[in-house]
Amino acid sequence: MILSSYSLHKVNSDDTFSFDPSHYSRFKFGDEIIAKKFGIELAAGFIEKQLSLKQTNQQIVVISSPYSFIPTATFTMKNYFVFHLNHWLADNGLPVVQETKVHRTITYKEDYGELDAAERLRLIGNDNFHIDKEFLTNKILLFLDDIKITGSHERMIMKMIKDFDLRNEVHMIYFAELVNKQIHPNIENYLNYYQIKSIFDINTIIRSGNFSLNTRTVKYILISDFKAFQNFLLEQNLDFIYTLYNMALGNNYHTIEAYRRNLNFIKEHLFFNSNILQEYGN
Repeated sequence: MILSSYSLHKVNSDDTFSFDPSHYSRFKFGDEIIAKKFGIELAAGFIEKQLSLKQTNQQIVVISSPYSFIPTATFTMKNYFVFHLNHWLADNGLPVVQETKVHRTITYKEDYGELDAAERLRLIGNDNFHIDKEFLTNKILLFLDDIKITGSHERMIMKMIKDFDLRNEVHMIYFAELVNKQIHPNIENYLNYYQIKSIFDINTIIRSGNFSLNTRTVKYILISDFKAFQNFLLEQNLDFIYTLYNMALGNNYHTIEAYRRNLNFIKEHLFFNSNILQEYGN
């Protein structure tokens, strides 16, 4: 197996960044315009620094960060990464990208970005990652993620590669990477919540017309204070509520006690009660 790693931005300070932290925060909560910008920039950087320097006609497979049912923010960025990469591949007479998915078996309510290295590894170590080995034979694999902090996700990917006996050329690709190990891993949450301080801050992204619901956003909404959750939800249209509810069920969030009250509010008072929706103008 051949392994390499590439990150577009290096985080070496806890207060100065080579990317806009407010943009990163909005990206993590579903701003597709910023996901597009990040994806194109990441693809351009990877092409310039790595892909254009090698001569190969091998098929490339792009694999977004693992998820169960609800995609991550990285998934949206991945779409634009692939679009930009395909332009370059087509212009150079090379095969365009294929995609596949890393399936994961466990979802959790803990805020991963707040944990230290040991806690992250302990949490994610309970998970299992699965991939279609036969589909990947003799192909170059690009594993895409938004940020590398402690490397625990990468270690799980590498464990999966070993367990499935993958012998491919593998590239780990990140929008950003924490390179100063003196900085606490919770710098990730500093970036995640840089612009999102309450559930109501998400409204500007939702109403922008360029919103993609992702795992982080669903969890943040469902874990919110019940009264705030009620007020937030009653400001949303029926399509949003319908999608939120179905995404939550798809990720088994109805089985997690911390989310149950808010989900039951959707089920009992909104989702199946058109009178309340009409009363609040939805």
